[in-house]
Amino acid sequence: MQLDAFGYVGIRSDNLDDWAAFGPGFLGLQLVERTSTTLKFRMDDRKQRIIVSNEETVQHAFGWEVEHAESLDALAGRLEAAKVMVEVMPAVEASLRGVTAGIRFCDPAGNRLEAFHGPEVAEAPFAGGRPIMGFRTGSLGMGHLVLHVERVDDLQWFYQDVLGFRLTDYTLKPFKAFFFHINPRHHSLAMIETGRNGIHHLMMELVSLDDVGRTYDLALAEPGRIGTSLGRHTNDHMTSFYAKTPSEFLIEYGWGGLTIDEATWQPYEMHHGASLWGHERTWLAPDQLAEARRLRAKAGEDGLHAKVDVVDGNYSVGAGSCAWWDNMKRQ
Repeated sequence: MQLDAFGYVGIRSDNLDDWAAFGPGFLGLQLVERTSTTLKFRMDDRKQRIIVSNEETVQHAFGWEVEHAESLDALAGRLEAAKVMVEVMPAVEASLRGVTAGIRFCDPAGNRLEAFHGPEVAEAPFAGGRPIMGFRTGSLGMGHLVLHVERVDDLQWFYQDVLGFRLTDYTLKPFKAFFFHINPRHHSLAMIETGRNGIHHLMMELVSLDDVGRTYDLALAEPGRIGTSLGRHTNDHMTSFYAKTPSEFLIEYGWGGLTIDEATWQPYEMHHGASLWGHERTWLAPDQLAEARRLRAKAGEDGLHAKVDVVDGNYSVGAGSCAWWDNMKRQ
Protein backbone atom coordinates (compact mmCIF):
# COMPACT_ATOMS: atom_id res chain seq x y z
CA MET A 1 0.00 0.00 0.00
CA GLN A 2 1.29 3.44 -0.89
CA LEU A 3 -0.16 6.91 -1.23
CA ASP A 4 0.76 8.25 -4.65
CA ALA A 5 0.20 12.01 -4.48
CA PHE A 6 -1.49 14.95 -2.77
CA GLY A 7 -4.70 15.02 -4.79
CA TYR A 8 -6.97 17.79 -3.54
CA VAL A 9 -7.84 20.04 -0.63
CA GLY A 10 -11.19 20.98 0.88
CA ILE A 11 -11.27 24.34 2.67
CA ARG A 12 -13.87 25.54 5.17
CA SER A 13 -14.34 29.31 4.85
CA ASP A 14 -17.01 31.95 5.33
CA ASN A 15 -15.20 34.19 2.82
CA LEU A 16 -16.52 32.77 -0.45
CA ASP A 17 -16.55 36.14 -2.21
CA ASP A 18 -12.91 36.74 -1.29
CA TRP A 19 -11.90 33.25 -2.44
CA ALA A 20 -13.86 33.69 -5.68
CA ALA A 21 -11.68 36.72 -6.45
CA PHE A 22 -8.41 35.44 -4.96
CA GLY A 23 -8.41 32.05 -6.71
CA PRO A 24 -8.62 33.21 -10.35
CA GLY A 25 -7.42 36.82 -10.05
CA PHE A 26 -4.37 36.23 -7.87
CA LEU A 27 -3.46 32.52 -8.03
CA GLY A 28 -4.55 32.02 -11.64
CA LEU A 29 -6.85 29.11 -10.83
CA GLN A 30 -9.91 28.37 -12.94
CA LEU A 31 -13.21 28.79 -11.11
CA VAL A 32 -15.36 26.04 -12.62
CA GLU A 33 -18.38 26.11 -10.34
CA ARG A 34 -19.97 28.47 -7.84
CA THR A 35 -23.06 27.91 -5.72
CA SER A 36 -24.33 29.65 -2.60
CA THR A 37 -22.20 27.30 -0.46
CA THR A 38 -19.33 26.04 -2.61
CA LEU A 39 -16.53 27.09 -4.96
CA LYS A 40 -14.62 24.60 -7.13
CA PHE A 41 -11.26 25.42 -8.70
CA ARG A 42 -9.17 23.68 -11.36
CA MET A 43 -5.40 23.94 -11.77
CA ASP A 44 -4.76 21.27 -14.43
CA ASP A 45 -6.62 18.51 -16.30
CA ARG A 46 -8.44 17.31 -13.17
CA LYS A 47 -12.10 18.23 -12.78
CA GLN A 48 -11.11 20.14 -9.65
CA ARG A 49 -8.30 20.35 -7.12
CA ILE A 50 -9.61 22.86 -4.56
CA ILE A 51 -13.07 23.04 -3.02
CA VAL A 52 -14.06 25.91 -0.72
CA SER A 53 -17.26 25.59 1.30
CA ASN A 54 -19.03 27.77 3.86
CA GLU A 55 -21.21 24.97 5.21
CA GLU A 56 -21.02 24.67 9.01
CA THR A 57 -20.62 20.89 8.93
CA VAL A 58 -17.56 21.05 6.65
CA GLN A 59 -13.98 21.13 7.90
CA HIS A 60 -10.60 21.35 6.17
CA ALA A 61 -9.84 18.06 4.41
CA PHE A 62 -6.75 16.79 2.59
CA GLY A 63 -7.18 14.22 -0.18
CA TRP A 64 -4.44 11.66 -0.88
CA GLU A 65 -4.53 9.64 -4.08
CA VAL A 66 -3.99 5.87 -4.39
CA GLU A 67 -3.73 3.80 -7.54
CA HIS A 68 -6.94 1.76 -7.49
CA ALA A 69 -9.75 0.26 -5.39
CA GLU A 70 -7.51 -2.52 -4.06
CA SER A 71 -5.04 0.06 -2.77
CA LEU A 72 -7.86 1.91 -1.03
CA ASP A 73 -9.06 -1.30 0.64
CA ALA A 74 -5.52 -2.13 1.76
CA LEU A 75 -5.13 1.35 3.26
CA ALA A 76 -8.44 1.03 5.11
CA GLY A 77 -7.27 -2.29 6.55
CA ARG A 78 -3.96 -0.81 7.64
CA LEU A 79 -5.73 2.09 9.36
CA GLU A 80 -8.16 -0.20 11.15
CA ALA A 81 -5.26 -2.39 12.32
CA ALA A 82 -3.75 0.78 13.84
CA LYS A 83 -7.07 1.43 15.66
CA VAL A 84 -7.95 4.40 13.44
CA MET A 85 -11.64 4.90 12.72
CA VAL A 86 -12.35 4.76 8.99
CA GLU A 87 -15.51 5.86 7.18
CA VAL A 88 -16.43 5.05 3.61
CA MET A 89 -17.01 8.30 1.73
CA PRO A 90 -20.71 8.57 0.73
CA ALA A 91 -21.29 8.47 -3.01
CA VAL A 92 -22.66 12.01 -3.04
CA GLU A 93 -19.49 13.29 -1.36
CA ALA A 94 -17.25 11.31 -3.70
CA SER A 95 -19.10 12.97 -6.58
CA LEU A 96 -18.53 16.39 -4.98
CA ARG A 97 -14.80 15.56 -4.77
CA GLY A 98 -14.76 14.39 -8.38
CA VAL A 99 -13.49 10.87 -7.53
CA THR A 100 -14.75 7.32 -7.97
CA ALA A 101 -14.51 6.31 -4.30
CA GLY A 102 -12.83 7.32 -1.09
CA ILE A 103 -12.47 6.89 2.66
CA ARG A 104 -12.26 9.40 5.51
CA PHE A 105 -10.23 9.34 8.73
CA CYS A 106 -8.28 11.65 11.05
CA ASP A 107 -4.66 11.85 12.09
CA PRO A 108 -3.78 11.92 15.83
CA ALA A 109 -4.09 15.72 15.87
CA GLY A 110 -7.61 15.62 14.44
CA ASN A 111 -6.78 16.76 10.90
CA ARG A 112 -9.35 15.37 8.45
CA LEU A 113 -7.68 13.16 5.85
CA GLU A 114 -9.24 11.46 2.86
CA ALA A 115 -7.88 8.85 0.48
CA PHE A 116 -9.36 8.21 -2.94
CA HIS A 117 -8.94 6.59 -6.31
CA GLY A 118 -10.32 7.32 -9.77
CA PRO A 119 -10.06 11.12 -10.09
CA GLU A 120 -12.32 12.60 -12.74
CA VAL A 121 -10.56 14.28 -15.67
CA ALA A 122 -12.11 17.35 -17.29
CA GLU A 123 -12.98 17.35 -20.97
CA ALA A 124 -11.91 20.94 -21.67
CA PRO A 125 -8.31 22.17 -21.31
CA PHE A 126 -7.37 24.16 -18.20
CA ALA A 127 -8.05 27.89 -18.61
CA GLY A 128 -6.45 29.99 -15.89
CA GLY A 129 -8.21 32.92 -14.31
CA ARG A 130 -5.46 35.12 -15.76
CA PRO A 131 -2.66 34.43 -18.27
CA ILE A 132 -0.23 31.92 -16.74
CA MET A 133 1.65 28.98 -18.29
CA GLY A 134 0.16 26.56 -15.76
CA PHE A 135 1.04 24.51 -12.70
CA ARG A 136 3.45 21.61 -12.26
CA THR A 137 1.18 18.78 -11.12
CA GLY A 138 0.64 15.40 -12.87
CA SER A 139 2.07 12.41 -11.03
CA LEU A 140 3.68 14.76 -8.49
CA GLY A 141 0.26 15.84 -7.21
CA MET A 142 -1.16 19.32 -6.75
CA GLY A 143 1.75 20.57 -4.65
CA HIS A 144 2.48 20.09 -0.97
CA LEU A 145 0.81 20.57 2.39
CA VAL A 146 2.53 21.95 5.49
CA LEU A 147 0.86 21.57 8.88
CA HIS A 148 1.21 23.44 12.14
CA VAL A 149 1.70 20.76 14.82
CA GLU A 150 2.08 20.90 18.57
CA ARG A 151 4.75 18.20 18.53
CA VAL A 152 6.21 16.45 15.48
CA ASP A 153 6.81 13.31 17.55
CA ASP A 154 3.06 12.93 18.13
CA LEU A 155 2.36 12.62 14.39
CA GLN A 156 5.51 11.36 12.67
CA TRP A 157 4.85 7.70 13.52
CA PHE A 158 1.36 7.87 12.03
CA TYR A 159 2.36 9.41 8.72
CA GLN A 160 5.43 7.19 8.31
CA ASP A 161 4.42 3.85 9.85
CA VAL A 162 0.72 3.83 8.96
CA LEU A 163 0.41 5.97 5.80
CA GLY A 164 3.82 5.21 4.31
CA PHE A 165 5.36 8.68 4.01
CA ARG A 166 9.18 8.69 3.86
CA LEU A 167 11.36 11.24 5.59
CA THR A 168 13.20 13.50 3.15
CA ASP A 169 15.06 15.80 5.54
CA TYR A 170 14.54 17.98 8.60
CA THR A 171 15.75 21.09 10.38
CA LEU A 172 15.79 22.01 14.06
CA LYS A 173 16.62 25.71 13.66
CA PRO A 174 15.18 28.37 13.55
CA PHE A 175 12.16 26.09 14.09
CA LYS A 176 11.63 22.32 14.07
CA ALA A 177 10.38 21.17 10.67
CA PHE A 178 10.23 17.68 9.11
CA PHE A 179 9.65 17.02 5.39
CA PHE A 180 8.16 13.82 3.90
CA HIS A 181 7.76 12.45 0.37
CA ILE A 182 5.52 9.87 -1.33
CA ASN A 183 6.73 10.40 -4.91
CA PRO A 184 9.68 12.19 -6.56
CA ARG A 185 8.47 15.61 -5.41
CA HIS A 186 10.90 16.60 -2.64
CA HIS A 187 8.05 16.71 -0.15
CA SER A 188 4.28 16.36 -0.34
CA LEU A 189 3.88 16.90 3.41
CA ALA A 190 5.78 18.80 6.07
CA MET A 191 5.21 19.57 9.73
CA ILE A 192 6.34 22.70 11.55
CA GLU A 193 6.36 22.48 15.33
CA THR A 194 4.58 25.67 16.42
CA GLY A 195 2.58 24.51 19.43
CA ARG A 196 -0.75 24.50 17.62
CA ASN A 197 -2.58 22.50 14.95
CA GLY A 198 -3.90 23.52 11.53
CA ILE A 199 -2.77 24.44 8.01
CA HIS A 200 0.46 26.40 7.83
CA HIS A 201 0.52 26.59 4.03
CA LEU A 202 -0.26 24.95 0.72
CA MET A 203 2.35 25.05 -2.04
CA MET A 204 1.53 25.53 -5.73
CA GLU A 205 4.39 25.13 -8.20
CA LEU A 206 4.30 27.10 -11.44
CA VAL A 207 5.79 26.02 -14.78
CA SER A 208 7.22 29.51 -15.37
CA LEU A 209 9.37 31.59 -13.03
CA ASP A 210 7.92 34.69 -14.68
CA ASP A 211 4.45 33.76 -13.39
CA VAL A 212 5.84 33.69 -9.85
CA GLY A 213 7.45 37.09 -10.34
CA ARG A 214 4.34 38.66 -11.84
CA THR A 215 2.21 37.32 -9.02
CA TYR A 216 4.73 38.74 -6.56
CA ASP A 217 4.18 42.09 -8.26
CA LEU A 218 0.45 41.70 -7.65
CA ALA A 219 1.14 40.90 -4.00
CA LEU A 220 3.40 43.93 -3.59
CA ALA A 221 0.51 46.12 -4.77
CA GLU A 222 -1.80 44.76 -2.02
CA PRO A 223 -0.80 45.90 1.47
CA GLY A 224 -0.65 42.91 3.80
CA ARG A 225 -0.87 40.25 1.07
CA ILE A 226 2.73 39.01 1.39
CA GLY A 227 3.25 36.59 4.27
CA THR A 228 6.86 35.69 3.46
CA SER A 229 9.08 37.53 1.00
CA LEU A 230 10.60 36.10 -2.17
CA GLY A 231 13.39 33.61 -1.48
CA ARG A 232 14.86 30.20 -2.26
CA HIS A 233 14.63 27.13 -0.05
CA THR A 234 17.67 25.22 1.10
CA ASN A 235 16.21 21.74 0.72
CA ASP A 236 13.77 21.67 -2.22
CA HIS A 237 15.42 24.62 -4.06
CA MET A 238 12.02 26.26 -4.63
CA THR A 239 12.12 29.94 -5.55
CA SER A 240 8.91 31.25 -4.01
CA PHE A 241 7.01 33.68 -1.87
CA TYR A 242 4.08 33.15 0.49
CA ALA A 243 0.77 34.98 0.17
CA LYS A 244 -1.94 35.37 2.79
CA THR A 245 -5.20 33.72 1.73
CA PRO A 246 -8.75 34.77 2.65
CA SER A 247 -8.48 32.06 5.33
CA GLU A 248 -5.99 31.68 8.18
CA PHE A 249 -3.17 30.08 6.21
CA LEU A 250 -0.63 30.87 3.48
CA ILE A 251 -0.13 29.81 -0.12
CA GLU A 252 3.46 29.23 -1.21
CA TYR A 253 3.71 30.22 -4.87
CA GLY A 254 6.90 28.85 -6.37
CA TRP A 255 9.02 27.54 -9.24
CA GLY A 256 11.93 25.13 -9.71
CA GLY A 257 11.21 22.51 -7.04
CA LEU A 258 13.62 19.61 -6.62
CA THR A 259 12.61 16.06 -7.53
CA ILE A 260 14.46 13.19 -5.90
CA ASP A 261 15.38 9.59 -6.67
CA GLU A 262 13.30 7.73 -4.09
CA ALA A 263 15.36 4.54 -4.43
CA THR A 264 18.64 6.16 -3.38
CA TRP A 265 17.58 9.14 -1.25
CA GLN A 266 18.91 9.31 2.30
CA PRO A 267 17.31 11.70 4.85
CA TYR A 268 19.57 14.25 6.50
CA GLU A 269 19.52 17.21 8.90
CA MET A 270 19.77 20.69 7.39
CA HIS A 271 22.18 22.97 9.25
CA HIS A 272 21.67 26.18 7.27
CA GLY A 273 18.00 26.72 8.07
CA ALA A 274 15.11 26.60 5.62
CA SER A 275 16.23 29.20 3.05
CA LEU A 276 19.38 30.00 1.08
CA TRP A 277 18.29 33.63 0.79
CA GLY A 278 15.14 35.72 1.21
CA HIS A 279 11.96 34.30 2.74
CA GLU A 280 11.80 36.91 5.48
CA ARG A 281 9.29 35.37 7.88
CA THR A 282 7.95 38.31 9.86
CA TRP A 283 5.43 36.00 11.56
CA LEU A 284 8.25 34.31 13.51
CA ALA A 285 8.92 35.10 17.15
CA PRO A 286 11.71 37.71 17.48
CA ASP A 287 14.34 35.17 18.60
CA GLN A 288 13.45 32.78 15.75
CA LEU A 289 13.49 35.63 13.22
CA ALA A 290 16.97 36.63 14.39
CA GLU A 291 18.13 33.00 14.13
CA ALA A 292 16.66 32.66 10.61
CA ARG A 293 18.58 35.75 9.51
CA ARG A 294 21.78 34.40 11.09
CA LEU A 295 21.41 31.07 9.29
CA ARG A 296 20.84 32.75 5.92
CA ALA A 297 23.94 34.85 6.47
CA LYS A 298 25.91 31.73 7.36
CA ALA A 299 24.72 30.03 4.16
CA GLY A 300 26.23 32.92 2.22
CA GLU A 301 29.45 32.94 4.26
CA ASP A 302 29.82 29.18 3.70
CA GLY A 303 29.28 29.61 -0.05
CA LEU A 304 26.20 27.39 -0.08
CA HIS A 305 24.67 27.21 -3.58
CA ALA A 306 22.28 24.87 -5.39
CA LYS A 307 21.62 24.08 -9.02
CA VAL A 308 18.46 25.43 -10.63
CA ASP A 309 15.97 22.60 -11.11
CA VAL A 310 14.19 22.81 -14.46
CA VAL A 311 11.80 20.73 -16.57
CA ASP A 312 11.70 20.27 -20.32
CA GLY A 313 10.39 23.36 -22.04
CA ASN A 314 11.09 26.02 -19.41
CA TYR A 315 14.79 26.60 -20.03
CA SER A 316 17.46 27.03 -22.69
CA VAL A 317 21.20 26.44 -22.34
CA GLY A 318 23.34 29.51 -22.90
CA ALA A 319 26.94 29.77 -24.04
CA GLY A 320 29.73 29.67 -21.51
CA SER A 321 30.40 27.52 -18.47
CA CYS A 322 29.71 27.55 -14.75
CA ALA A 323 32.89 27.47 -12.69
CA TRP A 324 30.99 26.49 -9.53
CA TRP A 325 29.29 23.51 -11.20
CA ASP A 326 32.48 22.40 -12.94
CA ASN A 327 34.20 22.41 -9.54
CA MET A 328 31.36 20.43 -7.98
CA LYS A 329 31.66 17.75 -10.67
CA ARG A 330 35.41 17.49 -10.10
CA GLN A 331 34.79 16.94 -6.39
